[in-house]
Amino acid sequence: MIEIRRHNAGFCHQCFVKHCRDQVARTVESNSMLTSQDRVLVAVSGGKDSLALWDILLSLGYRADGLYIGLGIGDYSSESAAYARRFAASRSARLVEVDLPGDFGFDIPTGSRAAKRAPCSACGLSKRHLFNSEALKGGYQVIATGHNLDDEAAVLFGNVLRWDLAYLGRQQPVLAEGAGFVKKVKPLVRLAERETAAYCVLEGIDYIVEECPMSAGNRHLGYKELLNRVEETSPGTKSAFLFGFFDKVAPLVGQVAAEERESLHACPSCANPTVSGICAFCKLVERASSNT
Repeated sequence: MIEIRRHNAGFCHQCFVKHCRDQVARTVESNSMLTSQDRVLVAVSGGKDSLALWDILLSLGYRADGLYIGLGIGDYSSESAAYARRFAASRSARLVEVDLPGDFGFDIPTGSRAAKRAPCSACGLSKRHLFNSEALKGGYQVIATGHNLDDEAAVLFGNVLRWDLAYLGRQQPVLAEGAGFVKKVKPLVRLAERETAAYCVLEGIDYIVEECPMSAGNRHLGYKELLNRVEETSPGTKSAFLFGFFDKVAPLVGQVAAEERESLHACPSCANPTVSGICAFCKLVERASSNT
């Protein structure tokens, strides 16, 4: 029996798997995330969330390929790539691979030092850029990421602490296409981390369990711990916090993100959208290359 306290419910194996798939289907439908004709590129890391998402989308009949980005983080990257490849092979699914060191000449540790960015910042910047560029290159209509309820609640908590309206305006289950961006969706926002882990175990999906070795000190991990303490005493708090924001506050701050998009133009180096002269990723490539 798998208990989900915020739903005040317990599920057997088959019912739990159906619950997870139903939650994703509900999220996709209620937010108009996907159509049966869309080609979907799922950002996969080899971890539980992205592999569970890929499996669920395939089970729901969507045309979903995977995208794995090798970040050059030692054995961790090698192991996570192996999990992604094994899953793709087990489902006869297509996995697109990009190797940051091989294709762009730097890894995340080098890029972080060269750009004087925290490793997670350099990593997130690189992944966002490559998700979009690979989707455009491959003719995909939608990018799907494995951000779950815990991830989104922690990010929202951090953005509210700083009242960062630009980030709050972009924190949506769906970011529409336009201004050089492919549509981006987060179908797992109704599922918690514990649920995606249980789904993988029940469905026999192997995933990398270890956290990225460069994530130590990431403030969002601290926010997750704080919210987990609240959730322990008041089940459903994270869901109420996140979906209350989506329903009541997001429409009020969305204009900030819309105005930001109006100032975007194509990067002269890579053609991806940017608000500066050249995009942040191209700057990162340039700085990392000069330090290797």
